[in-house]
Order: sequence, then C-alpha cells, then structure tokens
Amino acid sequence: MQKNVAKIISSVFHPFFIPTMGFLLMLNSDFYSPVISWEAKRFILLVVFFSTAILPMLSVAIMALSPKFDITMQKTRDRIVPLLSTAMFYYIGFLLLGRVRIFSTFKLFLIAAVLVVVLLLLITFKWKISTHMAAVGGMTATIFALSFRSGTNPVTAIILTVIVSGLVGTSRLILLKHNLLQLAAGYFLGFLILYGVVYFI
Repeated sequence: MQKNVAKIISSVFHPFFIPTMGFLLMLNSDFYSPVISWEAKRFILLVVFFSTAILPMLSVAIMALSPKFDITMQKTRDRIVPLLSTAMFYYIGFLLLGRVRIFSTFKLFLIAAVLVVVLLLLITFKWKISTHMAAVGGMTATIFALSFRSGTNPVTAIILTVIVSGLVGTSRLILLKHNLLQLAAGYFLGFLILYGVVYFI
C-alpha cells in the first residue's frame, strides 16, 4: 500500500509536470492573477505544457521503442539523452514565450530551468542526482523569490510547494530510487538556481 501511494505521488509530481504546475500556481496567485487575462494565461500554459511535458514525454516514448532503453532510467546512460532533449525543449519554450510581451519572470523561469537540466545532465555522468527533487526545489524557489520581490505573501502557494516537496522526497525514499544525499542535492540545486535567477535578475 505504501509503495503504491509513493508511486502515485512520483507519477503525479513527475518532473515533466512540475513546470506546468509551477506556472499554474504563479498565474493564479496574487502575483499575476489580477493583471493577466485568461487568454494570455491559456497561451502561456499551452506553451509551457507543450515544451516541458508533451515534447519530453514524446522523446522518452520514442526511445522506449528500443529494447536497450530502460524507461525507468535506473542507469546513468538511460538518463543522458532524455535530459539533453529536455534542455532543448525547455529552450524552445523560452523562445516561444520570448515572441510575445509577457512578464520577464516567465521567461526567466524557463531559461533557469534549462540551466538546471544541463547541470543535472553533467552531474548524472558521475552521480545519480534526483531530478524529481530538482524540479520541486525549483518550483518552491520561484514562489519564494517572487514573494520576496513583490512583497506579497501567497500563503497557499507556499504551503502547497512545501508539502509537495516533502511528499515527493518521501516517495522517492520509499521507492528506493535515491538516498537522502541525492534527494537533498537535487532539491538544493533546483532551489538555488531558480531562486538566484528569479530574484536577482
């Protein structure tokens, strides 16, 4: 039962879906909800979901056609191409958002995410760092950075991101996908980069 719940949490809060969830939180919080039209929100979410979820999932699905590829990506070699392609797709999303006049934070989020994925790729050559925790760490950092920059206090968004971080970390431990150091490293990598880019740039 415990492992089944952990599998559900890991699937629902997969790195493929975290950027879209992060944008949903931002667009429906006190940061931007009053000043962005529904049409603009829909466009942003479609671009983000397409570039950070649909395209990466399609690339993994295509790779899964090869009997040499393990879709669970337990081995380092199986994570290299998906991470590389994901970085490219994130950059495509950044370029697409750059074609319209929107808040710079949205573009900063994606370009910072590209940097996170590239660093994850480089680290993966030597060590199995947690991509799940890097994703939720980045989402949490973005909410905190926006809160400090704007002087607002989006309590609901902050509580949700902290809870999700705990749930994802616990689920990965239960499933024996990572040890505590790998989880912490992934989380702080995502957190520090997203916070630094969103808050200071």
